[in-house]
Amino acid sequence: MLTSVDDEYLFAAIRAGAAGLLLKDTSPAALRDAVRVVAGGDALLSPAVTRRVLAAAARSRVVGSQRLAVLTDRERDVLAQVGAGRSNAEIGGILHLSPDTARTYVSRLLTKLHVRDRSQLVVIAYETGLLVPGGS
Repeated sequence: MLTSVDDEYLFAAIRAGAAGLLLKDTSPAALRDAVRVVAGGDALLSPAVTRRVLAAAARSRVVGSQRLAVLTDRERDVLAQVGAGRSNAEIGGILHLSPDTARTYVSRLLTKLHVRDRSQLVVIAYETGLLVPGGS
């Protein structure tokens, strides 16, 4: 339970896999209901926490779409494949490119997005909403 909505703590808890976040002033009945919800496999956030998460998601999507605006459609396709953990050979096979051409696209992505390695490209693919956790 949180005493207040602190963005740093909130998002650290979500990244760590928290299934629910409630504020300290949650009533005993609401707490009991929340435990049942989470035990049933769903997630639950207090309304104030939900507002913070939605606001952050909206900001993230705007920033993400702006960040990806420098990419061509093909570069976005390659970024999605890198984000899915695919090798240059696999990307080439899926997108009908040679592995060398796929490698060239990955190098362009590194340069255009100002990152140093593929793992940072994976992070960008998720942070910008190009890929979503659990999506295919």
